[in-house]
Amino acid sequence: MNTKIKAALSLKDKSLEGLANALNISKQALSNKLYRDSFSGRDLIIIADYLGCELAFVDDKNKIVLND
Repeated sequence: MNTKIKAALSLKDKSLEGLANALNISKQALSNKLYRDSFSGRDLIIIADYLGCELAFVDDKNKIVLND
């Protein structure tokens, strides 16, 4: 998950510091979450919002099951 988040940040020209602010955590705490791949559902919703993206669950047949 961390490589996908970092790639999306790069594509959207957003910073880790800005994302940490959006999550209301320190940059170090965000680095820890990225290293551990320990994002909550709430974190993922905030990340999607920060990036101007939609969060979706896609099954193994590429069918969208649920999106935000």
